[in-house]
Amino acid sequence: MEFVAILFAYLLVGVIAGLSAGLFGVGGGLIIVPALATIFTLQNVTSQSLMQLAVGTSLAVIIVTSISSVTAHHKHGAVQWVLFKKMAAFIAAGSLLGAFIATRVPSESLKIVFGVVEMVIALQMYFEFRPRPTRGLPGIVGLAGVSSGIGVVSAVAGIGGGTMMVPFLTWCNVTINKAVATSAACGMPIAIAGSIGFMVLVPAAIDLPDKAIGFVYWPALLGIAAASILAAPVGARLAHRLPTHKLRRAFALFLFVIGLSMLLA
Repeated sequence: MEFVAILFAYLLVGVIAGLSAGLFGVGGGLIIVPALATIFTLQNVTSQSLMQLAVGTSLAVIIVTSISSVTAHHKHGAVQWVLFKKMAAFIAAGSLLGAFIATRVPSESLKIVFGVVEMVIALQMYFEFRPRPTRGLPGIVGLAGVSSGIGVVSAVAGIGGGTMMVPFLTWCNVTINKAVATSAACGMPIAIAGSIGFMVLVPAAIDLPDKAIGFVYWPALLGIAAASILAAPVGARLAHRLPTHKLRRAFALFLFVIGLSMLLA
């Protein structure tokens, strides 16, 4: 691919990821990972590390987007920082473990894992599954288990973890606006620890492209992050004007097809 075409592709991915985040509250990793896998293939990136590059770069993008999201939520006083502090270290540890696992499995296996995760999230979005609040938050052992588990899955799939964190928090009687805001904050340790893991936990003899630090490809990171930050507020404004219920279901079907295509590719 020519440089201009590649740059346009990165910006387009960022716009779509940002709009979807603003419209549906869904982290950009669900769009970024499969899009980068396709772009890297067109760039003739070695298949040995293609999915790792896509996932690692996605997590690095989420650092930037989550900071923007958390800032907005914090202004409304919705982030439960006390709860965040209890979970952050375990989330980061789980994310590092997830990065370690993901950097050591074959790229094709990682593609299958992502495809399954994407399809499950798509079904959750379509049917709008959200457990009824029936209990309080667990103790430190329970929080540690849930937090680290979400960190592992999120790092392996290159997502922010909101699709798992929000249902868990609402189940534990955290109101939905506070659950979404706190989940956005939890995306930061996932993304920071995960992207660091993808940069430093690189097995020996792995062939990486130029401009990559470990499994984070900087041209894609900069292009996608810049476009997504600009597009997310537009998506948020559109959410108040468009029939988001129908759009959410259409988007869920779109994600399901992407996940299925990655399993069948």
